[in-house]
Amino acid sequence: MRLSIKKNSLVLAAFAIVCTAIVGIINETTQGKIAYQEQQHLLNILHSIISPERLNNDIYQDCLIISSPQLGSLAPQTVYLAKFDDKPVAAAITTIAPDGYNGNIELIVALNYDGSISGVRALKHQETPGLGDKIELRKSTWVNNFIGKTVKDDKNSQWKVRKDGGMFDQFTGATITPRAVVKAVKKTALYFAKHKQELFAQTSTCRGQE
Repeated sequence: MRLSIKKNSLVLAAFAIVCTAIVGIINETTQGKIAYQEQQHLLNILHSIISPERLNNDIYQDCLIISSPQLGSLAPQTVYLAKFDDKPVAAAITTIAPDGYNGNIELIVALNYDGSISGVRALKHQETPGLGDKIELRKSTWVNNFIGKTVKDDKNSQWKVRKDGGMFDQFTGATITPRAVVKAVKKTALYFAKHKQELFAQTSTCRGQE
């Protein structure tokens, strides 16, 4: 009887060890695939707002981790640097619009070195479906209105939605969301105008990231 119990215990222990090992292998494999998919998704976004023909560096690896309240939060943000033959071309900066209708709106704003905007994308948000989610390119082309725009200074009154006297359309039934995005993009452009030289002078802090 005792021998049988001991044998069963050993079998169960071996089974548990094998199952744990299998789960570990599957988890490790899945994490690698997820990380790769996330990297490719980010690269697709970067290439959609900064044309890959304009650069010949690895923009995903050539980046900086920064923190500034001008980017909507003290949380770390990332600056992806686009260069051609080591000369600055543009930068894509993650930023936050803290005053969205349902909380933070995470954005990435690409700016040409001359200060003009190359593109804007919403990365994460909780805005109302059918209303505020028009900041997503798959729902609306609204974000393309930023392309080519520049911000001269913080007093530029055109950098508002039309309801506030500016040049950007608001959404039907939703003004808070586009207002928050316009404000965040403007602040990010002003941040870049002030810090672009020092940003491109720094050594990448993202090389080797997975």
